[in-house]
Amino acid sequence: MPRLRRTRKRRGHPDHCTRSVPLIMFGIPTHIVLPTLLGSLLGGLICSLMGVCVVRMNLSSLGFAMSHAAFAGAALGLAVSVLDPLWMAILFAVATAAMLGPLSEVSRLEPNTIVGATFPVMMALGLIFINLAPSASVGSGALSLLWGSVLGITMADVLKLGVLAFVMVVLFIGFGKELLAILLDRKLAAASGIHVRVYYYLVLFLTAVTVALALRITGGLLIYALMILPASAAYQLLYDIKKVFFLAPLLGVLSALGGFLLSLAADLPIGASIVLTAAAIFFACVGLSPKRRRRQQRAD
Repeated sequence: MPRLRRTRKRRGHPDHCTRSVPLIMFGIPTHIVLPTLLGSLLGGLICSLMGVCVVRMNLSSLGFAMSHAAFAGAALGLAVSVLDPLWMAILFAVATAAMLGPLSEVSRLEPNTIVGATFPVMMALGLIFINLAPSASVGSGALSLLWGSVLGITMADVLKLGVLAFVMVVLFIGFGKELLAILLDRKLAAASGIHVRVYYYLVLFLTAVTVALALRITGGLLIYALMILPASAAYQLLYDIKKVFFLAPLLGVLSALGGFLLSLAADLPIGASIVLTAAAIFFACVGLSPKRRRRQQRAD
């Protein structure tokens, strides 16, 4: 699993190459730290922003399905050398998003039920594709899909995450009223003339792309936690959804930064450190939640 390790000099053996590289934070080269830090922060921002919609629409298991679909697509990219794992991850995640809505309507089952049936299938496909992959691709490639490979993030990947973050902010600002109406009451929003199905599919599509692009940060097994935990923590503290849209990304960025620093200080995997930090923030918010205290007062 990827970790940030300190670069150490041996006594009596000056390293001129190391001196030529600017070092920051525990002696890690800038060209490694900067993309890793920016990618982690942007990943925390976009995942938690989408998590606000996912949690409110009771699609918490959606992150499960999307992460496993992206994992299966990336594994297929490893198995077939001519395919790009990133684009295959996006394709599988988007295809799963496009399938969830119609399948839920045809079967007349709750979306969470469809999601629960989808993610084990995708996980099984991912394991099969890894088994079919060439032996040279299985080692680090398979582990990066499962646990993330944030150290492998380049500035090009950071740019993709930045573009997605910009697009999401523009969409949320441009269609904020419609999204808020749907999040508050879907039936009332439909009665007022809002095309609920269009925005529902938009949420599914953005969630799929978000999971696929952020797959390297925590891996396919943990990416849903980065989407659910900051948003759930924000909902514990606030009643106003508009404020939740501001607080959740802040908590996501704080989780990413805290996990990054924890990984540096304790030499732990970055993805797992980010998820542990997000979980700690969530439990702290649950403990401080005015909603929880109000329920206890009503119970008493």
